[in-house]
Amino acid sequence: MNYQFKTLPALVWLILAAVTAKSQSSTSYTKYVNTFIGTAPLTDPKILGYELPDGWRSWAGLTFPGSSLPNAMVQLSPMTEYGSGAGYEYEDSVIFGFTHTNKGHWNLCNIPVLPVSKPGEKFGSRFTHKKESAAPGFYQVFLDDYNVNVKLTSTLRCGYHQYEYKDNTAMQILFDLARSNNRVSGWSIEQVGTSVLQGYQQTGERIYFYAELNTNIERLEKKEEGQRTGHAIVHLADGSKGPVEMKIGLSFVSVENAKQNLEQEIGGKTFTQIRNEATQKWETLLSSIQVKGGTPKQKEMFYSCLYRSFLWPALRSDVNGEFTDAQRKVAKADFNYYTEPSLWDTYRNKDVLLGLVSPAVGLDVIKSMKDVGDKKGFIPTFFHGDHGASSIAGAYLRGMDDFDVKGTYEILLKNANVPGGARPHIQEYIEKGFISDPDIPDPKVETKAKAGVSKTLEYSYDDYSLAQMAKKLGDTANYRILMARSKNYKNMFDPSTRFMRGRLENGDWIKNFNPEFPYYEYMYREANAWQVSFFAPHDMKGLIELYGGDKGFESKLDSLFTVPWNPSYIARNVETMIGQYCHGNQPDHEAPFAYYFIGKPEKSQKIIDTILNSLYGIGEEGLALCGMDDAGEMSAWYVFSALGLYTFSATDPEYIVTVPLFDEVKWKTAGGKLLTITRSGRSRDMKAIKVNGKEIRGYFVPHDLFRDGGKIEIVTK
Repeated sequence: MNYQFKTLPALVWLILAAVTAKSQSSTSYTKYVNTFIGTAPLTDPKILGYELPDGWRSWAGLTFPGSSLPNAMVQLSPMTEYGSGAGYEYEDSVIFGFTHTNKGHWNLCNIPVLPVSKPGEKFGSRFTHKKESAAPGFYQVFLDDYNVNVKLTSTLRCGYHQYEYKDNTAMQILFDLARSNNRVSGWSIEQVGTSVLQGYQQTGERIYFYAELNTNIERLEKKEEGQRTGHAIVHLADGSKGPVEMKIGLSFVSVENAKQNLEQEIGGKTFTQIRNEATQKWETLLSSIQVKGGTPKQKEMFYSCLYRSFLWPALRSDVNGEFTDAQRKVAKADFNYYTEPSLWDTYRNKDVLLGLVSPAVGLDVIKSMKDVGDKKGFIPTFFHGDHGASSIAGAYLRGMDDFDVKGTYEILLKNANVPGGARPHIQEYIEKGFISDPDIPDPKVETKAKAGVSKTLEYSYDDYSLAQMAKKLGDTANYRILMARSKNYKNMFDPSTRFMRGRLENGDWIKNFNPEFPYYEYMYREANAWQVSFFAPHDMKGLIELYGGDKGFESKLDSLFTVPWNPSYIARNVETMIGQYCHGNQPDHEAPFAYYFIGKPEKSQKIIDTILNSLYGIGEEGLALCGMDDAGEMSAWYVFSALGLYTFSATDPEYIVTVPLFDEVKWKTAGGKLLTITRSGRSRDMKAIKVNGKEIRGYFVPHDLFRDGGKIEIVTK
């Protein structure tokens, strides 16, 4: 076949066009997804808030364009730069391999392989976006230096590679097992029979693989096996007809399990069959929420964000139920075991979305967290806070109760009370009602301390979350204790500055205080005082009182979005600014909705619309995001806000109503009911909310609508 695409005969182009048209017409929602969104760099200082220093790439997007199923073990994607967030950066021009795991967090990117032909001393091929395409469950690229067209698809635990070599002599496949986004401490590969390869890669955990080729292996060349500078080259027999195909199963338990995963998930199926199955799985998920109206870009962004919301947590158990547990031991369970959620980010919205759309996965994620708690003594946290409390309590209050509720609750109580576990500095928090920081004369962005303000605020919310679970379980004593502790956020409020401010061990305010300066761990976690001073989603009434009532709160909130950002304050991750508000990171993602609590929803709507329409799909190609997607949290924020519902307090079984981007939303719930959201009027200013035809007071609707179905009508002025 001729791979110089521009010179293809007209008849071939017509055939390709007809096949493509037929494929697109057979699907309705995957065609809206652009898997490249989030791979391009964000460079505009007007959006970032500062000029990028030399050599910096902003931590925006960090998504991958490759093939994956929802919450799968395998994410099969190209690598253009090791050590980068997701391994693929849109501005790059060389692909070094295709890896089988991904998250977009500088880790994983395991088992790199690359089809090569007479490679010489260096591995890697130039490519162009003109010869590259992708869709949910599929990725394709032409490797210019090797004259190989690569197509990739995947199942839950397996990857399927198809290589069309221009020259069917000197065909090779590189297994670059000394490389990943984690430090590789060992690796091995061996040939089995005439066309099978198996082995492992050892990083923080061991990942096994079992790969079958549809052509014979002439020889397996290994250089420095197990060493950090080594690699293996599979030399294929000359003269094979048709594409070279490689089916590869993964397992975190054993080669035998990887083989079993491959046999059961792919077996004798063709590449086209597996790709079609992947498309259909995504089609089923995406079509659960159907929208009408909106611009083409809004539809593309909505379904692309919905897609990215379901790439993590990742499956870790094999088809036989085995997995490697928190103690690095092989275990077996009657549920699918998943990685820990990125809780500091995803508890706000994405964990709720997962439970609404894929409740079976959401339930198994909770069971997996409980398994970690059983083995380690504490429910896992991620990075900061103890937001397993919100994620699990919220799911429970929304009706998800087919798990060991009391056992899980008991471990969450340990999280909240026992030192040395999930909550650093918990003893100080319990005794004083706050977590202190030292008074440092000249703190820098990177200054390390306790992040006491952020921890106090977040633990207060976590206490509230666990209190709601205690209440439903009839544990009155712990309910009262935890609810009292949920007010601890007030202890960080300094009325003289009207900010949440750090305190010394003796309770005095930290003297060296600049509310605009961002820190990674001093007083605040990846934020400044402005960005955390509106965080009390469980007690907005109490928060507003701290500011002197509605007028004082409104004035301060206005300033959040209007006080200019100082471009000399550079903290990678604290970026994409509207005044002092930072949408490029999570700590203040609730703030745009805060005007609702003083009866000014129109002010919130203006901020929300600005974010939806100008901070997603940025740049010349429209492929940049305003911040790290963070395992889907940034995407889930868009999904909920575009639909007109948001999880303001993710623990509570209710949703704040905003004006949707679309004229009509039909959400088929997991229970088979239909929730319809409509917008009447062309204005973006809300006039009234009707539920099942009756106007409601306030701005919240109950989760019961997802259980029973119903209609929400947003009437605008």
